[in-house]
Amino acid sequence: MSEARVAGVDEAGRGPLAGPVAVAAVILDPARPIAGLGDSKALSEARREALAPLIRERALAWHLELVPIEEIDRLNILHATMAGMARAVRALSPAATLALVDGNRLPPGLPCPAQALVKGDAREPAIMAASILAKVARDHLMRELESAHPGYGFALHKGYPTPEHLEALRRLGPCPQHRRSFAPVRACLATALPGI
Repeated sequence: MSEARVAGVDEAGRGPLAGPVAVAAVILDPARPIAGLGDSKALSEARREALAPLIRERALAWHLELVPIEEIDRLNILHATMAGMARAVRALSPAATLALVDGNRLPPGLPCPAQALVKGDAREPAIMAASILAKVARDHLMRELESAHPGYGFALHKGYPTPEHLEALRRLGPCPQHRRSFAPVRACLATALPGI
């Protein structure tokens, strides 16, 4: 068999109340190393923004999958994320021979052998790369959603349940990008007056 192609798999945006989950799978090219990779949460925004195009340019393969809120609400956040991870790995070309998935669970339906790595985004460069691509893509999207749905502060909190976001949710009600299956959004819908 030819040299192993190890895909790192990670997500960004499981916790927010709004927007899709971004999932990325990346196979790094050993011949084109990328200096400065790390857990996307530990890197500055400027560093992530600088690394993302390098990853896309130098990786042997990469794929980004945005899991829509309809799927999140239908399946629940865990199952929707797992489905997105499987789609991201299946979309890689060349195909992965092994998938390393951040966390303690493996998605069903992966096209290759796989291993779950707890804190993998701090241990495995391919997962670090996937983490960065997912985080940068989702942050960009949330900034775009700020323009489409002003008043919620999506550009600042990226959809996470900050006090400012919860206050805006109570004041404005949910927008189409809010996840109806998440408790604070459900509670807001339950208390909304009829006809509003």
